[in-house]
Amino acid sequence: MSALTPVQIKEANAHLAALHHRVAELESTVREQAESLIRKDEQYRAAVREIADSRDREIFELQKRLTQSEEVEQRLIASIKEKDIELDRLRHHSHLLAQMCRSRPVLDALVSVMVEAEGVTSLPTSEECNGLPKVPDYPQSEDDLDSDIEKTLFGTTV
Repeated sequence: MSALTPVQIKEANAHLAALHHRVAELESTVREQAESLIRKDEQYRAAVREIADSRDREIFELQKRLTQSEEVEQRLIASIKEKDIELDRLRHHSHLLAQMCRSRPVLDALVSVMVEAEGVTSLPTSEECNGLPKVPDYPQSEDDLDSDIEKTLFGTTV
């Protein structure tokens, strides 16, 4: 083997020292970058945690609002059912009132006849017809009744 000259040894030592220095710089850079990555990772994890927490809070709030909306919906449906029942009842009452209004002329005529009959202390004696005494203006047959009803119904209604 050949012997190395002192200049070669110095150059080799300088080269090794430069390599050693460069390795130390690179190790320092790697360490700094690793620490930076760890810090960024922690920051990103915290940001992701905050986003997830925010999302969870928003989901909870939306579920709460949905539940409240469903409760309001159920109350409104129940109210509609109650109002439908009330509406049916009022329609029935309206139908009855309409029938009463259509029957009013007949009832008015009946009431006036009853008032007149109450005012008479005794009825005149006369022959019996169909088991009833013959009284003027008192119809004795169905034909007479029908004509009176027609006069009452169609003569006084609008």
